Amino acid sequence: MNSFDYRAALKNIPHKPGVYQYWNEEKELIYIGKAKDLRNRVTSYFNKDANVNAKTRVLVSKIRNITFTIVDTEVDAWLLENSLIKKHQPRYNVMLKDDKTYPWIIIKNENYPRIFWTRRIVKDGSKYLGPYASVSMMHAILGLIKETYPLRTCNLALSRANIEAGKFKVCLEYQLGNCKGPCQNFQTEEDYANSIEEIKDILNGKIGTVLRKMKAEMDGAISSMNYELAHRLKRKFDLLENYQSKSTVVNSSITDVDVFSIASEEKIAFVNFLKVMNGTIIQTQTIELKKRLDESDEELLELAIIEFRSRYNSDSKEIIVPFKINLEDNALKFTVPKLGEKRKLLDLSQKNVQFFKKERIDQYEKLNPEIRTERLLTQMMKDLRMNQLPRHIECFDNSNFQGKYPVSAIVVFKDGKPSKKDYRHFNVKTVEGPNDFATMEEAVFRRYRRVLDEDTGLPQLVIIDGGKGQLSSAMKSLKLLGIEKQVTVIGIAKRLEELFYPGDQYPMYLDKKSETLKVIQHLRDEAHRFGITFHRKKRDKGTLATELELIEGIGKTTAEKLLKYFKSVKKIREANEEVLQEVVNTKQAKAIVAYFNGGEEAPLSSFAIAQDDSNNIKR
Repeated sequence: MNSFDYRAALKNIPHKPGVYQYWNEEKELIYIGKAKDLRNRVTSYFNKDANVNAKTRVLVSKIRNITFTIVDTEVDAWLLENSLIKKHQPRYNVMLKDDKTYPWIIIKNENYPRIFWTRRIVKDGSKYLGPYASVSMMHAILGLIKETYPLRTCNLALSRANIEAGKFKVCLEYQLGNCKGPCQNFQTEEDYANSIEEIKDILNGKIGTVLRKMKAEMDGAISSMNYELAHRLKRKFDLLENYQSKSTVVNSSITDVDVFSIASEEKIAFVNFLKVMNGTIIQTQTIELKKRLDESDEELLELAIIEFRSRYNSDSKEIIVPFKINLEDNALKFTVPKLGEKRKLLDLSQKNVQFFKKERIDQYEKLNPEIRTERLLTQMMKDLRMNQLPRHIECFDNSNFQGKYPVSAIVVFKDGKPSKKDYRHFNVKTVEGPNDFATMEEAVFRRYRRVLDEDTGLPQLVIIDGGKGQLSSAMKSLKLLGIEKQVTVIGIAKRLEELFYPGDQYPMYLDKKSETLKVIQHLRDEAHRFGITFHRKKRDKGTLATELELIEGIGKTTAEKLLKYFKSVKKIREANEEVLQEVVNTKQAKAIVAYFNGGEEAPLSSFAIAQDDSNNIKR
């Protein structure tokens, strides 16, 4: 279709709502579009089987780059697309001639405020709420307000002096019950103000109470079989449920500002820029900066601010940033918002820069896997408070069934990946009964005594599957060997994924999405899988030997000898006396044949362990 590698570009586009931009070979913006799912929408342009018109095919043939901005909702995507089209007027977009695109609900700045909708924002102290992507939704909100709160609709100058002078008379709206008559002092200013405050709550999205009231009215209408009223209420209920009172990308309370956010790694950083003019985002871009001299985030952000403002000829007097910076300019105001509309704009900028950073790093790491390994190990070292990279990690786990067939397993990760040739398991030798602590103590001691004897190198990190008890048992063995200060040891408790350090009273919690925790969980799960597999083999062998011991003249040693030779009870059952005599004497061979051919069966209990669900295995 063209020389543009659209498949590579599509891989970087997320399944999120947002706005996409197409650029041509001359780096001109030729098209802006919105999408509920950015990747699906952009992919549809390059689908050869799609039924597209000639104009679209020409557009696609000219695409040489795709950029995008993610937002929170589909409504925000629509609003951002609208504002960007009006600003840049790309060649292949329908031109939007009307500057009064967005409808707003206004709470007029006057005595006994009126509430109505408008497309024109006047800076007279009035409160504007919106904008609204759906006009029908906006009218449903206004209708709801009118039905719930009787307010005046006239434009009379209702000053206190005029009302007390009796200059006004109530109108038809009062007679119909749509107004309480503040013009004749039938409604107090305080009562009217209370209604306005409740309406502000609704318009700001606090509509739970209103929805519950409407639901009750709807149920009442259904009970009285007034289905026409119920239908009207249901329609309003559905609209109100989907109602969105505020938009991040368009807000009348914010005039002209520049918004910046930064996300950095060891050698690179990314800065996102949002240009807001007249309450609307009109420009957005993210750039990558390569660090040369280990520059701080503050230094990099200062450079980016100067670059972006010069590139886009910005003269905004206010700049929103994520932290304080040292740029000295008396004409500029730097704001670090904590709450409110400006904070929402900063959050949107940070969401975009974080996504851009993740996508770029993923690309680097696919081409250079060693980069991911170094980054992951460095992050683990920081998260786990280590003084060296955990290139070699070992994890211990125990398994037993009601104290029988106890085993321990150790799995090994090197450079963040399983090293299966180094996995080991242990038959517990010194512990009787279900003693998980003593089992852990034995396994750890045997493992590292051998490591020291063979001088194969200690790991940087040891993970113990269990809480404080198992961790303390492991530390006893390490202290006995004199290596407790040479390795970092942590325990992980499965219930809340708590991490315990030796001697610390309180556990440490990592973010559930952190890569460090995911690696630890992988180690823990792999140790459990490896240990359970070995435990089952040992348990099954033990239960089969128990069945053979039920035969007269066959003891434990002979049973194990038979299983070792024949591999299974089935083959022993099928063997004749001559074959059996290769392993046992004549008397024993006859007893085995008689047992299996005579219809005798082992008691059910002898098979119970073998058939037991793995959930009964103690770890």
